[in-house]
Amino acid sequence: MRTLVIIPTYNERENVGAIVGRVRASVPEAEILVVDDGSPDGTGELADALAATDPNVHVMHRAGKDGLGAAYRAGMQWALDAGFQAIVEMDADGSHRPEELPRLLGALRQDDDAREGADVVLGSRWVEGGGVVNWPAGRKFISRGGSAYSRLALGLPVRDVTGGYRAFTSDALRRLHFERTESQGYCFQIDMTRRAFDAGLRVVEVPITFVERERGASKMGGGIVVEAMLRVTVWGLTGLPHRFRKRPVQATAETATRA
Repeated sequence: MRTLVIIPTYNERENVGAIVGRVRASVPEAEILVVDDGSPDGTGELADALAATDPNVHVMHRAGKDGLGAAYRAGMQWALDAGFQAIVEMDADGSHRPEELPRLLGALRQDDDAREGADVVLGSRWVEGGGVVNWPAGRKFISRGGSAYSRLALGLPVRDVTGGYRAFTSDALRRLHFERTESQGYCFQIDMTRRAFDAGLRVVEVPITFVERERGASKMGGGIVVEAMLRVTVWGLTGLPHRFRKRPVQATAETATRA
């Protein structure tokens, strides 16, 4: 199954080389698309240098910082146009461990006609076997609280609604109509989750360990949190008919590897 890992970047020069190398080591057959939003620190130029020596690495240069959601929308459209069958979201800072990528891909439906496997695989910090490393209590509270609020407001039967380590089949992305999303920040992840259930897709959570970045600055700001809470509240008030949704399968590390 032809796989593309999309890695959005903005001022990640300290991290992009390491994350690309780890992905290539963990899943050698996967290809990588670095989507750089005009990083002034030279991230895009470094990504170009990596691509020049590795045909499995590609770079998309965007004019400026336009948000995580916009970067993923551009990358997903590129992936579909290029004929990839599996599309993965991954952070550039190492918080999403590439060594766990085989677990996500193993739980994904291998082709459109397969009876086994999921259409969407969510890497989850909050299911059994998942967790976070080096997070302060305040950030853990905000993350778990945001997921809990989104679950209740939107009737989503998953533990980790806001996580950004995910895998989709190409058919699932088309059915989600991701190009119609408007969220710019991490609310994009919530929107994609609710769209997956609204589209009747099979969603699986697999445990991951989220590791706090060691280099560079986080892009999470107060405006991103406010956008998410406002949008979730509006969606919740206008989507009451979707309160009762089919509960997804939770794949453990062992079962996901066998899938």
